[in-house]
Amino acid sequence: MSKLELKENLQKYTGIASCPIRNIVARFSGKWSMLILCVLAENEATRFNEINKAIPDISPKVLSETLKSLESDHLITRKLYAEIPPRVEYSLTPLGKSLIPILGTLIQWALDNYPAITQHR
Repeated sequence: MSKLELKENLQKYTGIASCPIRNIVARFSGKWSMLILCVLAENEATRFNEINKAIPDISPKVLSETLKSLESDHLITRKLYAEIPPRVEYSLTPLGKSLIPILGTLIQWALDNYPAITQHR
C-alpha cells in the first residue's frame, strides 16, 4: 500500500460529521447499549425495571440515558400506557431488529475468543 493510499484510507475517519463509526456504530456500541438491545431482542416488550434486573450493574440513571439514546436513533421504541401507576415498555424497532443478527455475530466472536483475549490481559 502506498503512502497516498494509506492517507486516503485514514482520511475517512477524520470527518467528524460524516464518519459512520463516530456517528452510528459508537451510538450502539457503548458499554450498555448492546446489552440492552440483546435483552430487548430476547423479550418482546420489556419494562424499565425488567431491563434493570437483567443488567443489575447499570444504574437507573445510566439505563434511562441509554434508553433515550437508543430511542433517539430509532433502534428502540418506548410505549407509555395511560394507567395508574404509569406503565412504560420498550421494544426493538424494525431498524433495531435488523441490527440483532450483526450483534449475534459479534457476540459469537466474543464467546469464541474470550479465553484467548483474557489470557493475555
